[in-house]
Amino acid sequence: MYKIMIVEDDDKIASILGGYLDKYGYEPIRVTDYRGVKQAFASAEPHLVLLDINLPQYDGFYWCRQIRTISNVPILFLSARVGEMDQVMAIENGGDDYITKPFHLEVVMAKIKSALRRTYGEYAAVPQAADVIDVEGLTLYRSKGALEWKGRRTELSRNETKLAEELMRRAGQIATREQLLEALWDDVSFVDDNTLNVNVTRVRKKLEEIGIEKAIDTVRGQGYRLLVTWREMP
Repeated sequence: MYKIMIVEDDDKIASILGGYLDKYGYEPIRVTDYRGVKQAFASAEPHLVLLDINLPQYDGFYWCRQIRTISNVPILFLSARVGEMDQVMAIENGGDDYITKPFHLEVVMAKIKSALRRTYGEYAAVPQAADVIDVEGLTLYRSKGALEWKGRRTELSRNETKLAEELMRRAGQIATREQLLEALWDDVSFVDDNTLNVNVTRVRKKLEEIGIEKAIDTVRGQGYRLLVTWREMP
């Protein structure tokens, strides 16, 4: 099921859109905290965003730019503005399409289906995994090779990124040594346990750089487990 994020401060419009999306088998996700749109996006990992321009605090152009720093998902602007310059700004700020209000719901759905088909369906070049992984506020940006927590950011190497991804996807569960080695090198015969230990140590240090300590637990004879130790941290 595709997740569609709705960033619209008009309750009536947002409710109508949500109901229609649900009717057509999509999962609507409504954002109501207009100061934390980027964080909400990173946490929900939607497949597409419907974004109004006139929003409290910051406008849709600003939030489109923010989302584009971490993801390339389709973003469709919804706006009562009909000027050509607004449409140009929407595209220049990273939008994929522009729908003027009042709109026909059938047109909105057609544009959503088209964008999803181009990005994930038969017209997509290569299916891609979600670029952003969020665990209780700890965010991994896969394509950028970066970890972020409470505004603190650290860069990761290619192998550190893969290791962090595997641990975060299994947060609270054991990631076996075999699983981690396969994720890092795709062939366990080319590496040894010591090499994995070194990379785990590096990820631990990267977590410490952004203020998270004792989060990677060694499970003797099995592998490693990411503990959400930062949930209660100030």
